[in-house]
Amino acid sequence: MSKVLRSISCNTRIPVKLQKNIVRNLSYVCVKYEKQILKNFHENDSFYCRKLPIYTLSKRFYSDDLPSHYKVMLPALSPTMDMGTIVSWAKKEGDKLNEGDLLAEIETDKATMGFETPEEGYLAKILVPAGTREVPIGKLVCIIVEEEKDLAAFKNFVDDSPPTKAAPPPAAPSAQPSPTPSQPKPPPAPIATPSSAPSFAKSSERLFASPLAKRLAAEQGLDLKSVGVGSGLFGSIKAKDLNKASRGVAEASKAVKGDGFEDRPISTVQSEIARAVLQSKQTIPHYYLTVDLSMDEILKLKQKMNKSLEKEGVELTVSDFIIKATALASLKVPEANSAWMDTFIRQYNAVDVRVPISSKKGLISPIVFDADKKGLAQINKEVNNLIAKAEEGSLQSFELDGGTITVSYLGMFNIKSLSTIIVPPQACTLGIGSIQKRLVPDASNGTKVSEIAQFTLSCDHRVVDGAVGAQWLIAFKKLIEEPHNMLL
Repeated sequence: MSKVLRSISCNTRIPVKLQKNIVRNLSYVCVKYEKQILKNFHENDSFYCRKLPIYTLSKRFYSDDLPSHYKVMLPALSPTMDMGTIVSWAKKEGDKLNEGDLLAEIETDKATMGFETPEEGYLAKILVPAGTREVPIGKLVCIIVEEEKDLAAFKNFVDDSPPTKAAPPPAAPSAQPSPTPSQPKPPPAPIATPSSAPSFAKSSERLFASPLAKRLAAEQGLDLKSVGVGSGLFGSIKAKDLNKASRGVAEASKAVKGDGFEDRPISTVQSEIARAVLQSKQTIPHYYLTVDLSMDEILKLKQKMNKSLEKEGVELTVSDFIIKATALASLKVPEANSAWMDTFIRQYNAVDVRVPISSKKGLISPIVFDADKKGLAQINKEVNNLIAKAEEGSLQSFELDGGTITVSYLGMFNIKSLSTIIVPPQACTLGIGSIQKRLVPDASNGTKVSEIAQFTLSCDHRVVDGAVGAQWLIAFKKLIEEPHNMLL
């Protein structure tokens, strides 16, 4: 192993001491360094890493029958990605490729991301057409050659390799598995194990399944025994086997399409959001604290600051102030800037604010990192940049993974209040309604018209009890109603 990890894309030399934080996976090594998730691949006793989303599984091959070529496999564009959807190809067969060119758009469990060309050369063969869903990580998606004259050699190339490297099972069955006989396709509805199942499925009473498959089965109410033989080693059940089983049940009970409705397919992102919010509501003990806060001073300060920032092309919004106030309040009450980790509570030193954005590609929640250390103008620029990248589908994985607290603002829709679902493993999320004029008591004139907004803090009672949640709102109230405190 080399003593230094090197990032080809950004020339970052990673100190060897950070190698103790490396998390190894079947086909890659992952390390988080300076807020950037890096993937490292071992080749000839050296480690090379690239910043997302450039990294991929690409290997150079030599053959007596075929010229030198690179096999490009589907990469893991997020730590939680198990499969992806090829949304579109930006290049067509025969096109010249330069390293860093957009090669394809891939929909992950987080968002639709651009997949950049890993090698220079020519695109010889596309093996997974656009629109293909549930493509497993490590699946061969295309072939790249170095010379244009070699394109013709891959015209009829067919991928006969397994889609992924199979993980070893928790324990091998005592009986030696017999060869898998040819078997017909199982019926759409997973009602029973096919009679032509391999013999090793019968020789052991223990059911082998990946941890992800077990969790998804529990959430979907599926009986693993009804799935039958999985696609993993020794017939172990993987997550994609559950997806096929669930789809089979849905197809078996699918109603005939009529004139009064239209069935729309569920995207990978929608499916992941549905799973996450269901898990959150079922497993996290939510409670809610609501306050009405005056926005008068923030609106006045925003107007003054925008005049001074006009030459710089910066126009602050109320959201910028709220993000900053959220970060500073979380520093004052760090118990709210924490996460439930099952066996312990993790308290963060920095505040990374997750900001849900409604884009053409659906709901996406990028992150403003270290919001407590940034000024209002910098927060504004980052949020606008994240919104633009969300619309383009160019957000990188590290911009979507993590966050220590979430802020969700629906003021632009004239919504009075918003109670949000907690994003696990975070302890709190903040929901904000629209700013509305109200008649409030005034010491001088008896009453006055004030700009009021309602803020609702959703808390995980396992981490933040009622007193701590109230303390956080008190600190937040002081920052909102006296915004000069943000400058102290």
